[in-house]
Amino acid sequence: MAIDLPELPYGLNALEPYISLETLTLHHGKHHMGYVKKLNELIEGTDLASRSLEEIVQATAGDAKRVAIFNNAAQAWNHSFLWRSMEPGATGTSSKAVADRIRADVGGPKEFEEQFVKAAMGQFGSGWVWLVEDGGKLKIVATSNAITPIGDKKLGKPLAVMDVWEHAYYVDYRNRREEYASAFLKHLLNWRFVDSNLSASAQPMAA
Repeated sequence: MAIDLPELPYGLNALEPYISLETLTLHHGKHHMGYVKKLNELIEGTDLASRSLEEIVQATAGDAKRVAIFNNAAQAWNHSFLWRSMEPGATGTSSKAVADRIRADVGGPKEFEEQFVKAAMGQFGSGWVWLVEDGGKLKIVATSNAITPIGDKKLGKPLAVMDVWEHAYYVDYRNRREEYASAFLKHLLNWRFVDSNLSASAQPMAA
């Protein structure tokens, strides 16, 4: 079966002024679409052609002979997860249950923001910043390029993600990654998505 580009769960201008219509149009319609298109080309006629996106990521993670397939599949999955990690009109406030977990595992909302922004700034080059649950605790982890928790279970269970590839923010923030990360936390992070992933017993789905 072909891998499809999922529709955004909101309009292209719904995340303004924090992410512009121009950025989201390029990010979803060009970058994400490019990964999906290339992946379909790479898996056509192979044993992976009938597999789900998650299965393709997991089957190719760490396989030196199928790096190109992994990169495109993981980037497709990560972007699908990213769109649901954001929501228009986000308040920057988690539920009491998640707030209690953050206080116990990270130290509190201030410490959470500091660690999240630090992870974003500390990621050299392209990558992602994830909120995960690992060993029963919430953690913030950064990954390079296409690396994803669904391909490396040692990273934990993904709950939400922020894209720190330059195409995710450069039109709107130029080289001000710290400003972008702070805006993401305060105005875009979908805490309801975090809640639903925490309560789900199975691996969260990107699309």
